[in-house]
Amino acid sequence: MSDAADPADDPASSELARPITRRRFLGTAGAAAAGLAVWQHAPYVHAKTTPTLRVLGTHVTLQEEIRRRAERDLGIRIEFEPGGSAEVLQKASTQPESFDLYEQWSNSLNVLWKANAIQAIDRRRLTHWSEINSLTKTGRLTDESRLGKGDAPYRLLYAQSDGTLSDRETNELSFLPYVHNVDSFGYDTRVVPEGKPYEEESWGWLLDDRWKGRVALVNEPTIGLFDAALAAEAQGLMSFADIGNPTRKELDTLFDILVEKQQSGHFNAVWSSVPHSVQLMREGRVVLQSMFSPAVSQLNGEGLPVNYAAPREGYRAWHGVMCLSAKTEGHVKDAAYKYMNWWLSGWPGAFIARQGYYISNPERAKEFLAPAEWNYWYSGKPATMDLSGTDGQVSVRAGETRRGGSYEERFSNVAVWNTVIDEYEYCLQRWYGFLTS
Repeated sequence: MSDAADPADDPASSELARPITRRRFLGTAGAAAAGLAVWQHAPYVHAKTTPTLRVLGTHVTLQEEIRRRAERDLGIRIEFEPGGSAEVLQKASTQPESFDLYEQWSNSLNVLWKANAIQAIDRRRLTHWSEINSLTKTGRLTDESRLGKGDAPYRLLYAQSDGTLSDRETNELSFLPYVHNVDSFGYDTRVVPEGKPYEEESWGWLLDDRWKGRVALVNEPTIGLFDAALAAEAQGLMSFADIGNPTRKELDTLFDILVEKQQSGHFNAVWSSVPHSVQLMREGRVVLQSMFSPAVSQLNGEGLPVNYAAPREGYRAWHGVMCLSAKTEGHVKDAAYKYMNWWLSGWPGAFIARQGYYISNPERAKEFLAPAEWNYWYSGKPATMDLSGTDGQVSVRAGETRRGGSYEERFSNVAVWNTVIDEYEYCLQRWYGFLTS
């Protein structure tokens, strides 16, 4: 497809091409007269409306400092509506008119796309597309990396003419690649003995009876499912033919295990947001739980010794997706593209690096990070000085090394990606049954 503009897309060209009828002549003359009258009654200021961009998503990226900086840089109004991941996915898939951009994880893509809640993004309007690294485009940062089970995001990146999503390259994208990371669990080393990364730390700890009553899971079926599945398999309680796409029979076995644990008091809570997970650990209600990197950084900044495990079974990986609502159009759509391009402009990538997240074009973010920050967060080298998180509190002490190592090493150890499985609807039933058991 040619990048050249079609004259039919130019309102001015279309207007000139129309025949001059008497009605059009009178209308044009009237408009000119009205314009002349306004000009003669100076002074006159033409009011230009500033678009408001509504962004729906989770607390992971919808942070006030990001919103303020984007407004300042872009000259537009931005409204953030953060919520729990299951909550915002439900709203986005059923009410596309309620948002302009949606920020969550790649496991939400199939749900949103099949619900016709989002529209394709024109990659030719993305300023830094050529800088997007191979993780998004091929699923691997290095040739030796484990691809990971489930929906590696590259498999869902390109929109096809038949309405499907695949890895076959087109100019239409289902999402903007930006924030991503590998997740595991956090544990309080004052209570849980510290294990060696990739050797002793294990997902199985989530179901270990030693921590009965002091464990929490994330309340998100497409995420918590895999934390629980990895834990059950690590404990030798069951096995999966393909952990990225469990069968109905395997789901029954897994949820029977979880319900039994729940009824015995093993789980203290399930959490639906990063602040909630922080509160659980801060109050001492739990000592081991599913966690996201910002929560660990915040607790470390408060002086709590929480380790973010590098499980020997491999990480659960996720890829942030920024999606364009099917209802967004006109000036607001233009503002949405400005905001998407801004996210890959450097500063945002540096900001989220300080909470442990990666960006799809890291070299641009590197320009906004101190060498000590880049070396710690991306290169896996010991911190040469105290490093602050996004809240300004020290989250990394001089001499510490990022658990799990470098960007490449961590993404070489992916066990499974966040995924909407084939038995998603059945999984939802069993998940909510587990919660109420």
